[in-house]
Amino acid sequence: MNDRSRNRHVGLSIVIPIHNSSMVLARTIERWLDYLTHGHAEIILVENGSTDLTWALAQELARDSAHVTFQLAQSEKGMGNALRRGIELSRGDLVLLTADDLPFDFTDVEGARELDPRPPIVIGSKAHPGSRINRQAHRHLYTFGYRVFRRALLGSRVGDSQGTIIADGEWLRRYAPFLDEPGFLFTTQLIFAAELQGLPIAEVPVVLSVDHAPKPSTVRFSDAWDMGIGLLRLRRTRRAMNRQLEPGPEAVA
Repeated sequence: MNDRSRNRHVGLSIVIPIHNSSMVLARTIERWLDYLTHGHAEIILVENGSTDLTWALAQELARDSAHVTFQLAQSEKGMGNALRRGIELSRGDLVLLTADDLPFDFTDVEGARELDPRPPIVIGSKAHPGSRINRQAHRHLYTFGYRVFRRALLGSRVGDSQGTIIADGEWLRRYAPFLDEPGFLFTTQLIFAAELQGLPIAEVPVVLSVDHAPKPSTVRFSDAWDMGIGLLRLRRTRRAMNRQLEPGPEAVA
């Protein structure tokens, strides 16, 4: 990022954890650059423990354009570690937490854009009744079970805590240091914090990219066990998180 880009107002920060992403990264960045043709956005690529050429490829591909600047960073292995590092570096009014393979094309971003007023937290939600997700039956069962346990253990009312997230940048940068989950439960902890704070949260429908459907599920029994243990761990942090969080804004225009 050059000095001129650093001084520009950033409307949207896109945080993308990259881990062994060499097969998808070039296409994802190309699609973002084609999409971001107005205003000014930044793409923050955070490599976390790759064993392939992901880091070298990211350095090669991260070339600023008229509407997009790049930041590159590294973190310890784990999606949560990467997302937290990206949030710390972000400058945007809004921050999008998404995946390296652009799972929903831009349907999550477009859905959030249509909200008026837009709440501080918007989830590109696979659980939304308007979403079109072609997945195997046992994957749906796993997702439903996780939702039930999340509601029982955390009192969470959202349908999908692990979709893409578009959040108010100021709020996210303020409270990200309190989010300590290193892996896939990071976004669940983020949503848990927002719910404890009483922030309005909206879920918008998404359409799974044709590049993703159908694919064999990689969910294992051990993943379900780890998620259950993680939810219990989050439940034990409720009191500490309540002390750290202050009442949030009603909405972001």
